[in-house]
Amino acid sequence: MRCGEIAPPMRSVQLESSLREFVEEAGARLQREVERGAEVPFELAAQRTGRRADRTALYCYRPLTGRFIRERAAMIAALPSHAPAARLLDQFPGLDRHLLARDIRAAPGDGQRRAAPALRALVEEVFREQSDFHLLPERVEAALARIEDAAAAGAGEVTIAATLHGLAIASPELALPGGLVIAAPETLTTAPEQVISASGAASGGAWEEPWDEPGRQPAGHLVALYTAGEGQAPRGVVSECRRALRELLLALRLFGDGRIAMGPLAWVSVDRGSWVPLALGWGGRPHGVLVLPAEQEEQLRAFCGLVARRVPRRLSIAWALRRFEMGCERPSEHEALSDHLLGLQALLEPERASPGLLAARACALCATPEMRGHVSERVLAAVALERQIVRATAPEQTALIELVREIAGHLRALLRDVICGHLDDDLVTLADQLLLAGEGSEAERPDSERLVEEGEISVSRGPTDPDRDAPADTAPGAPRAPGVGTGAGAGAGALDDPLHELAREMPLF
Repeated sequence: MRCGEIAPPMRSVQLESSLREFVEEAGARLQREVERGAEVPFELAAQRTGRRADRTALYCYRPLTGRFIRERAAMIAALPSHAPAARLLDQFPGLDRHLLARDIRAAPGDGQRRAAPALRALVEEVFREQSDFHLLPERVEAALARIEDAAAAGAGEVTIAATLHGLAIASPELALPGGLVIAAPETLTTAPEQVISASGAASGGAWEEPWDEPGRQPAGHLVALYTAGEGQAPRGVVSECRRALRELLLALRLFGDGRIAMGPLAWVSVDRGSWVPLALGWGGRPHGVLVLPAEQEEQLRAFCGLVARRVPRRLSIAWALRRFEMGCERPSEHEALSDHLLGLQALLEPERASPGLLAARACALCATPEMRGHVSERVLAAVALERQIVRATAPEQTALIELVREIAGHLRALLRDVICGHLDDDLVTLADQLLLAGEGSEAERPDSERLVEEGEISVSRGPTDPDRDAPADTAPGAPRAPGVGTGAGAGAGALDDPLHELAREMPLF
């Protein structure tokens, strides 16, 4: 072998022999089923030739061999050759890539749970659309070659593509940290047709364009692409792809005030092969469009890097972040109000003592001094509105939607400030100190320019706190206002402190 050449993958003679033995035994057992009277079902399939839409359809009978085999999965799994073949296949380094490339659903776990679906799919592929189960050598060779090719696929050759809705960018393509790319569909040459020409329904969603906002015209869609990094192990590559897309969606939702959604059906390609669908199970519904001008692309790139690196250390922050995501996933913004209020309570009022206390702390962190009264009234109005929504008595009014979006904006701003390091993650203590000092924050949201000025790599997290790594809500040295706790540790006399007196004076609905 010459210098610089890559050695071909080693052929596993033992695995190949075991798989051949299994296929032969499975074929013989299935053929006996047919000879004993079992019938392979058929379907009437239409075939059209030419390009005209009115061309004549030709019909033919197509054996449903796969259904016949799946109905006898337990019988196949009980064959003597199944267990050794499953054991060797589970040790095969390309199994995960093979499962992904062939769109084979396998539960994570031990070898039997992962290898059994692959063995059944191997039998289906060898006997596809045959009415009997006589082995054809060329089919066996082709099926085994595809399994072996999975080991030859180099790391970094698994790509996932999904549609993004509710976002518009100025550039045709935006590269983000970690191998993520957001691009206009017309600029892509290798993406699947399903994401290039997708609407909500085409990409697997339950919604269709245009969005449900009156007078709003759909702004089309973008495509999010992620390629697994070089050196990444094949096992768990699907989970890594899903994680990257979900992390991107969270960063986009925290960055702007638009309700951005992702098509719940993504498409995966292994080693530049065919694209197979992958259900994400999340994605949300778009409400409006976030327009990202070219001068803000660097800020978004830096923010995505922060979200990827900074996992919330305090449990209340992580819980509020999940509630924020749940609210963004709701089909109705009214339904999302409960999630966003619960997120604010986790951050600002874990005692659940009074809505007035929640409003007071929200004022301290989300309003200038002259706007405290207004923000207080809006938070309390949102609490009252949520009660009406629960009782199904809330009126459908545009003004109420604006109130719901204000609460979502406060939660998003606080989470974003904590992730960026502009606020300490102990928001309860910070808000109490500001209230007792009679001060307020200078802005409801952080200036996005600060993210770039402080640097993507070294953004300050505020004063050094020796107890920052302590368990959530139990930091022994964290300063607290008198009588104010952040959970079960709040004393029984906490309601006698000045903050709770302030809460009593605030109007309740």
